[in-house]
Amino acid sequence: MTKTWDKSKLPSRHVTEGPERAPHRSYYYAMGLSTKDIRKPFVGVASCWNEAAPCNTALMRQAHAASKGVKAADGTPREFCTITVTDGIAMGHEGMRSSLVSREVIADSVELTIRGHSYDALVGVAGCDKSLPGMMMAMLRLNVPSVFIYGGSILPGRFEGKDVTVMDVFEAVGANAAGSNDMTEEKLHALEKLACPGDGACGGQFTANTMACVSEAIGLALPLSSALPAPYLERDEYCAESGKAVMHLIEKNIRPRDICTRKAFENAAVVVAATGGSTNAGLHLPAMAHECGVQFDLKDVAEIFAKTPYIASLKPGGEFVAKDFGEAGGVPMLMKTLYDAGLIHGDCMTVTGKTVAENLKDVVFNKDQKVIREASDPISPNGGVVGLWGSLAPNGAIVKVAGLENLKFTGPARVFDGEAACFKAVTERDYKEGDVLVIRYEGPKGGPGMREMLSTTAALYGQGMGDKVALITDGRFSGATRGFCVGHVGPEAADGGPIGLVQDGDIIVLDAIAGTIDVRLTPAELEDRKRNWKPRKTMYGSGALQKFAKLVGPAHEGAVTHPGFDGERHVYADI
Repeated sequence: MTKTWDKSKLPSRHVTEGPERAPHRSYYYAMGLSTKDIRKPFVGVASCWNEAAPCNTALMRQAHAASKGVKAADGTPREFCTITVTDGIAMGHEGMRSSLVSREVIADSVELTIRGHSYDALVGVAGCDKSLPGMMMAMLRLNVPSVFIYGGSILPGRFEGKDVTVMDVFEAVGANAAGSNDMTEEKLHALEKLACPGDGACGGQFTANTMACVSEAIGLALPLSSALPAPYLERDEYCAESGKAVMHLIEKNIRPRDICTRKAFENAAVVVAATGGSTNAGLHLPAMAHECGVQFDLKDVAEIFAKTPYIASLKPGGEFVAKDFGEAGGVPMLMKTLYDAGLIHGDCMTVTGKTVAENLKDVVFNKDQKVIREASDPISPNGGVVGLWGSLAPNGAIVKVAGLENLKFTGPARVFDGEAACFKAVTERDYKEGDVLVIRYEGPKGGPGMREMLSTTAALYGQGMGDKVALITDGRFSGATRGFCVGHVGPEAADGGPIGLVQDGDIIVLDAIAGTIDVRLTPAELEDRKRNWKPRKTMYGSGALQKFAKLVGPAHEGAVTHPGFDGERHVYADI
């Protein structure tokens, strides 16, 4: 039903109202809009569609469906695209330096498009790792009514009678390099052709699916909207409903910062831990909080991880893939048992216009499914992700412990300046059982770009050494990483952190039970080495990577590139 909208307080009044905006309106008439369309709220429908990888190829279809929902609810959608850098293809070479940088570019480009054209609201459709937090960061920065939609996961591939994901391919590379008779080059080629059968983001509880769960848990996405795989056309119904929901939010003036409170961030961290999610959540949640004035850094995230039971058996630490999780009831089913156990806040507002408790009111826990355990009967009593602090990481580090049997590791350091040197050593079997492989100068600034190390960790696992060595880095790990792999070590080497002072043979002690990460050096020894330390120059002296290296802050605060809420002098939504 068509209604008369009062645009006196909506941003789009600056491009649609009054005689002086006749030139602006002429552009809209040129695109086929009617006078009635121009008088309605303008909703930006942003997608990360591209043909870079299957994570993104189903997003345009879903953006169109969201636009139909906006129209059905008496709004005027304006679609636009932004970039993504897809980790699976960027992984293991210089391209991975672009990945984290793309999160900032996505947030910035969505912000600039909304600002430049004075849109009143935002529906964001994203599919690959950094595009999810990037899109949500833009929503929190702009604070216009917003709804997030995950593009959906890929279906599992089938190989030799088993479900497989891209993680299996990465690990098969290591097995092949080790000369395994079970992974010949011919078999590897057969696996690579079957592992990824179509549209959608990586199918385990890697970064994309972790952040999709965050979008629901934090209240920015409709309940169960992340459950269906990307190829399922039924996803389009959720997209259309998301378009309708954003119009309701405009009417009720419910904004992202009304939704994403401190309690909502706590809910999100609980869901990450309960699902054994990606360590990258420890980077992205602080970055999102930075946009809206919520104090929530790595230590805050880790404290919640430490007291949250691990209850969803998802790859890489568990048995099941994202499709199975959705069929078991997805995030609402998970949140239901967590809520009943008093582990999440029920009074947080969501994009439904209802609270978390109201959304969960009619959810009944399904005891017949095997993916999600009840909170009272967890896989393990502590979360699947743990924060570590100590002499090697005064600003903290993070490790995924879901699926790990041994939560302590002590061994001599084997130091590499950059991932490439370590990967070469691993592929050539030039390391020993019991080593702690140290990859440094891969932090946000030193990389630049804080590369993920999946190629190296997967190769170790493929060689059967995943639980026989440990690996620490000031860079990141993929959500698909498994083994005793510690990332986000801070301060990073480029800032003169202790990881930059470690030498071959130094004894490193890791304890994921106590939450500690130490090197057996005295403060005086570390200080003596620091006096002889000299900063390294990055090979990137211009362009986006140089700009990122110059601006980026520490990992424990989200590796952000601007002052955020603390520097804010106005909110876009109120212009």
